[in-house]
Order: sequence, then structure tokens, then C-alpha cells
Amino acid sequence: MAVPAILHTAYVLAHAPDFVRYGSKPTRELAANPSLLQQMTAALRPWDQVVAYPPNQVFIGNLSPDDLAAIPRPWLDHPVAEASPQGPFGQIITQAALYGLMMLCDDFELLTISERLAEQARAAVVGFEGRRDKIVGVDDGRLAALIAGNEGLTLYHDGEVAGFIRTVHELDPSLDAHVLFENLACKATAVQAVSDLLAGGPIDPVDVDYLLNTGEEAVGDRYQRGGGSLSKAVGEVVGCLNATGADIKAFCAAPVHAINMAGAMVASGLHEYVVVLGGGSQAKMGMKFRAHLRNGVPVMEDCLASMAFVVGPDDGSGARLRLDVTGKHPIGAGSSAQAVYQALVVDPLVRAGMGMTDVDRYAVELHNPEITEPGDSGDVPKTNYRTLAAMAVLRGEIERGAMDEFVASRGMPGFSPTQGHIPAGVPYLGHALAAMRSGEIRRAMIVAKGSLFLGRMTQLVDGVSFLIESPNDD
Repeated sequence: MAVPAILHTAYVLAHAPDFVRYGSKPTRELAANPSLLQQMTAALRPWDQVVAYPPNQVFIGNLSPDDLAAIPRPWLDHPVAEASPQGPFGQIITQAALYGLMMLCDDFELLTISERLAEQARAAVVGFEGRRDKIVGVDDGRLAALIAGNEGLTLYHDGEVAGFIRTVHELDPSLDAHVLFENLACKATAVQAVSDLLAGGPIDPVDVDYLLNTGEEAVGDRYQRGGGSLSKAVGEVVGCLNATGADIKAFCAAPVHAINMAGAMVASGLHEYVVVLGGGSQAKMGMKFRAHLRNGVPVMEDCLASMAFVVGPDDGSGARLRLDVTGKHPIGAGSSAQAVYQALVVDPLVRAGMGMTDVDRYAVELHNPEITEPGDSGDVPKTNYRTLAAMAVLRGEIERGAMDEFVASRGMPGFSPTQGHIPAGVPYLGHALAAMRSGEIRRAMIVAKGSLFLGRMTQLVDGVSFLIESPNDD
């Protein structure tokens, strides 16, 4: 049996301030109170602030989580000097580039953009040099006629009308323009992440055998509203001609489920190289914009995040995936924080003969607290790390007075956009690989939880985890 490993990672942030108005929460709130649009628009961040924002620099790898922990809060007041949109693990792209990617990903002529935006988009798209001729626009008169004569969604760039996406079927809510806009944005951001992954990674697109998409979109029609498969749709654009794939749906825990599945595929010999991916959730843009406005901070949920990972046979360069040290939250385990972490962290470690202090870093749900705290959701990572530290005390592995040190040294501040599947521990994987290759750490555990009750089909929560080890840990 092959030893599976995570071989390479890629992360993308697409700054899309004009997409915020069409997030699920802003759409509802602005319909009820249109005067909010001006307030919201005035509170959107410009490109330079987004690039220089410390958590965003951590997301793409220019800063480490420890660097972020050393920066005083609020991080908004401490922009990174001479910040770059390019990082060792990923990049931040402009809204014009995102529109260009959406045009490249549009197989059914859903999207129309203006000539001015098309010119900007062609110049801004990163990669795809041979396909930019697909990014074409129409004159203002033609765009205005489309908007006036069709059911659909008017799109904006730099605050001005710049595009239109059409409704495909007036009687099918799954093919409404708003849903298609969400799905196309998710596909486009995933395409950029997978393209970057394969351009900088150890394999070529044609070497990919299987794709597992973990995004929160629901691609389908009225008969199969979440049927998928965005995995193959993304693979088609980036040239994974020998791959097939499927979409994994598990709310916030989907990426960790998918990486465990990918590891099992590689270990069994079913597939040699598997790519796990997830595009951005446009519906979750601006979720807490009212709270941000009340607290005098910018509208923080202004970026679409995406990610991709190569899982394949261990070649000594990646992070070994310990399939014998994976955690799951059984149906009968109970939903208290202690019960969840007992199942996800303690139980798999005990089975492997390890203790909690044998893990150098834990990556839990890495929500950026500067997004969540103004909405009274608290500091999610800090709360979870305190729970882990308390469990280590109860197990006799650390003294009560060492809890803060446990949190500081084995945890990290949250630095991820709050798009469900994106914060689920996996934003740390790029940092983990770098730390293992440098000898800084030996082991890390990635932990994700999911809120299954949101679908109103069960009251249960979910959770999964996995352990990775340094290739030098023999």
C-alpha cells in the first residue's frame, strides 16, 4: 500500500467588493431597506487595504500565523508595509480578474460584460494566456438592452453597471440568475486555485486521476438541486483530461472529509493523484455587514476564498497523512464541545499511543475574529483552543497554569474568510508543509466541525480530523 501525503497547496483570495451586495444577507437586507446600499458601499475596502491586511497576507503565506499573533489587534490598524498580492502559497486577485475567470468558465453564455470591463479583465487574468480571447465584451447600448429586455441580474464594477447574468429558466429557481452567479463565481475561483496548484506543484494536469470538490455551491436544476459536479467542470478548464470526480457535501467539514477520502484512494491504489478543491461562497459575502457598519469597521467579507491540494504517494517532500490517526464524530457521541473534541482529537491520538502534547500544532476552524467579533460570534479559534487546553489539563498532560501557553504554542489566531468550508483547519496546510520541511514542527492535526442542523433534516453536528507528519519523522 502507498503512503499518502499532501504534496502541494494553493490558496486564492478574489477581492470582489461589487459582489457583496448579492450575498444572501445583503440581498435580503437591501431589499427591505434600499438606503443601506449607500452605507454599505461607502464601507467597502479598496484593493490596497485588502492586500495589506495582515490575515490576508497569512492566507497566501507572506506572513506566518505566529507573525500574525505578534501584531497588535485590531489588525485593521496595522497594514503590512509593501504588501504583495503574491505569496508562497497563493495570491490575491482583483475583481477584474475574477470577471475574466468567470467569462473563461462560462460554457453557456450566461454572463455578458462591458467592453471596458473585458479589456481590464483580459489584462488582469493570471495564467490562461492562450484563452483570453474568450473574454469579450459588448458596447454600453447592447448591455443596456440586455438588462432592460431579459430576466437576470445586473452586475457592477467600480460601482458602475458593467455586466449582466441571465436567468436560464423562469420557472426553475435553481437556474435563476442569482444562483447561476453564485455557482459561476465558485467555479471561477476554484479554477484559479487548481490552476495555481498544478502550475507550481509536482504533477501535471494530465496526471490527476480524481477531483473532489468541497465547495458550498448547489449546482443542479429543479429536479436535482445539488447534483453537481463542479469537480469535473473545474477539471475541464484546467486540463485534467484524465480525471473524473465528485462533489463532497458536508457543510463546513467537507474539505477534511475529502482529504481523508483522497488519502484512502491513494493508499488503496484506487487513484494515484487526487486533487481536493473548494471555490468561494458568494452567498456568504457580507454576512455580517450590518454588524460591521454598527461597529464602525469596514465590510470585511469582501473576498471570495478558494483552495486546492494535491494528495498522492509520499515522495519525501510533502506531509504524510496518517490514516490510522483520523477522527470522526459518531452519531451517538453527543454535541458538547468536550464530546466533539474527545472524538476528533483525543480518541484518535490515544489509539495511536499518543497524547495531546505529541501534536505540535492544531488547526481548528480558523475564522478571522475581526470578522466574527463585531457580529457577537466571538473569537471562534480561541474558544476552541481553550477547550483543547482544558481537555489536556483534565487528562493530566499539562498543568492548569499552562493553558495559555498551550493555546499560544499549539494553536494560532484565525486568519481565514468566514466561508464555511474555507476556514475548516485546511488554510494552515501550506504553513504546515513549510514548517515541516524546515524542521520547525513534526506533527499537526487538522480539525473541522460541521453544522448539519442548518439543513433542517437533523439536529446533529459533524466533525472529522486527520494527523499529518513530517517526511523526516522516521
